[in-house]
Amino acid sequence: MKIVLPGGTGQVGGILNRALTAAGHEVVVLTRRPTRGGELRWDGSALGPWSETINGSDVVINLAGRSVSCRYTEENLRAMMDSRVDSARVVGEAIAAARRPPRVWLQMSTATIYAHRFDAPNDEATGTIGGGEPDVPRYWDFSVEIAKNWEREQQRARTPHTRKVALRSAMVMSPDRGGVFDYLLWLARLGLGGPVAGGAQYVSWIHDHDFVRAATFLIDRDDITGPVNLAAPAPLPQRAFMSALRTAWGVPVGLPATKWMAEIGAFALRSDTELLLKSRRVVPGRLLEAGFAFDHAEWPQAADELVRRVRQERGRS
Repeated sequence: MKIVLPGGTGQVGGILNRALTAAGHEVVVLTRRPTRGGELRWDGSALGPWSETINGSDVVINLAGRSVSCRYTEENLRAMMDSRVDSARVVGEAIAAARRPPRVWLQMSTATIYAHRFDAPNDEATGTIGGGEPDVPRYWDFSVEIAKNWEREQQRARTPHTRKVALRSAMVMSPDRGGVFDYLLWLARLGLGGPVAGGAQYVSWIHDHDFVRAATFLIDRDDITGPVNLAAPAPLPQRAFMSALRTAWGVPVGLPATKWMAEIGAFALRSDTELLLKSRRVVPGRLLEAGFAFDHAEWPQAADELVRRVRQERGRS
């Protein structure tokens, strides 16, 4: 197949590009700063010469959007919103204008669309969309609005010959440097991977191999449209999540952190505590109903596998 990856130079794009290329597909990455073969320039907000690569392609997987690993200033929140909404809009325009449009458009979304909750898991049918939860910072609502607008832009696109799926993805765990697993493993190795603010908040995650398998599963399943949760079926509290990661690496202790300590750490790392404190209890209802089988369904085993790959790829014992 010919697969186009708008915004495909980040962590998730790299995971998909490697796997899809290895499987024999032609992959074209749309990026603001092309540096290698297979990459085309686009600005993520207006049609241009790049649009022609959509014509005749089989699949578009739009991953474009400003990284959420930043301080949640008004400027950064607006950039997160605009980069996602604009890119979804212009991808829809390119598909609508194509003489031979792709048969499927997978649009990245986020599991953050669901409410901060501890009492029950969120699947696509019964999950609670976030916004207005008590006892959380009001600016958390903006992350939910970003996700809602992101998905709404795909829904609005007039692409009658192209099936549309919104990927409500949890954190994708891979051994790549700079990814979320790399950051969490760094904390664990420093002895800082203990409970944060008590550690009761749920962590939803998906192993990188299962992320790729789920994406290709959805490409092949012509009967699935709309939002789909890409998350392993066993989210777990943060304290258990980090305990399993410490065990996988062989770190006996993880110092706990209070909420204010987390805020100081997030400020120093130019990030935000929402990424640590929001309880994301998300389960893959539609994938499981469709018969998808996870290779890495439980976190302790997934953490072991990821740690092995880190050690192999970086030559560390």
